[in-house]
Amino acid sequence: MKFLLIMHMNPTLWEKLSPDEQQEVFDGHDRFQEIIRESGEMVGTKALDAPGNTATVTVRDGSPEVAAGPYVPGETFACGYYVVDVASKERAVELAALIPDAKLTAVEVREVVHDDGAE
Repeated sequence: MKFLLIMHMNPTLWEKLSPDEQQEVFDGHDRFQEIIRESGEMVGTKALDAPGNTATVTVRDGSPEVAAGPYVPGETFACGYYVVDVASKERAVELAALIPDAKLTAVEVREVVHDDGAE
């Protein structure tokens, strides 16, 4: 079963962390990736740009409309994700708890229901 482990970021909270605390988060991601690579559960990972660089596209009356910023406004935003292939949702939740972002904001666990095989 594949799951998306979606990490969320709060820039205000991030800026309050010391450089050493920020480095702990980066190091934690390195350790997490090592765990899921060694276990064979890692499919892939991506980091996403900040919401200020986002364009949201909607189509109304056949015409595309483009707005600057995220679809869901707010301070906290999705900043990246891991795709893991695990035996159960329980294992996906267990892995999500190992991601450093879970201690700062949240990690959302969502099953992949369609997969074209490309990562």
